[in-house]
Amino acid sequence: MSKKNKNTEDVKDQVEEVLDKTVEETEVEEVDIETQLKEDLEKEKDKFLRLFAEFENYKKRTSKERIELFKTAGQDVMQSMLPVLDDFDRAMKEIEKSADKDLLKGVELIHNKLRETLKTKGLSEVEVVAGDVFNADDHEAITQIPAPSDELKGKIVDVIEKGYKLGDKVIRFPKVVTGQ
Repeated sequence: MSKKNKNTEDVKDQVEEVLDKTVEETEVEEVDIETQLKEDLEKEKDKFLRLFAEFENYKKRTSKERIELFKTAGQDVMQSMLPVLDDFDRAMKEIEKSADKDLLKGVELIHNKLRETLKTKGLSEVEVVAGDVFNADDHEAITQIPAPSDELKGKIVDVIEKGYKLGDKVIRFPKVVTGQ
C-alpha cells in the first residue's frame, strides 16, 4: 500500500470514529432530552392535578358555607321572635283561666299560625320536661333548689323558659331549675 492510501484509510477510520461517536452522543442527547421532557410533563401533570383538586375542595367548601348561611340567615329574626312566643304562651295560660271561650279560640288560632310559620322556617322547640336528667351541654341552669324528692336530685325540677333550635343549631338553651 502506498502512503497515500494508508493516510486516506487512516483519515477514513478517524472520520468514521468521529461520526460513530457523534451519532452515539446525539442518541444519548436525544434520550436525555426525551427523559427531561417526560419528567417536565409529569411535573406539569402533577401540578395541574393538585390545582384541580384544590379548586374542587374550594367549590365544596364554599357551597357548604353558602348552605349553612342560608340555614341560619334568619337566626337574628328568629331570636327576636322568641320573646313574642314566650308572651303568647303566658297569654294563653291566662286566657284559659277566663270564661270567654271565643277569645281563647281566636288567640289559639293566631298562636298556632305563628308557631307553624316559624316551624316551616326551621324553628323547633327543644323538648324538656321536669324529671329529665340535667345536662350542662343541653340546658342552662338558672338556680338550684333542694329537691322535693330523692328522685329529682340532679334532675330538672322546673322549666323556666323553653329552648329553641334553628335547624340543628340551638339558638336558645332551655332555662331550668335543678334539684340539689
